[in-house]
Amino acid sequence: QVQLVESGGGLVQPGGSLRLPCAASGFTFASSAMRWYRQAPGKERDLVAFISSAGGSTNYADSVKGRFTISRDNAKNTVFLQMNSLKPEDTAVYYCNTRRNGMDYWGKGTMVTVSS
Repeated sequence: QVQLVESGGGLVQPGGSLRLPCAASGFTFASSAMRWYRQAPGKERDLVAFISSAGGSTNYADSVKGRFTISRDNAKNTVFLQMNSLKPEDTAVYYCNTRRNGMDYWGKGTMVTVSS
């Protein structure tokens, strides 16, 4: 079955950096587009970044452009979200996502808190 496991979250000061990996299994990772979403307390889950199956195409939410980078290692079935210049408004649970046969699959998420 599809499994997505996020890690790397934690407490970081404003201006700091974090790198979130998401380990995938149970499907053909190298042929699957991947996404990172986030959900802040009391808010809806929003798309943060997208990467195509081969990694040649990426897209970002306007709020993170120039600060976040999505990448993938198809040999290790892992997608990453590099987050730089973090702001308090980036505080959220970050989720890894893939879509297979019209269904969305999610990990359990990893909490990122940006605070001094």
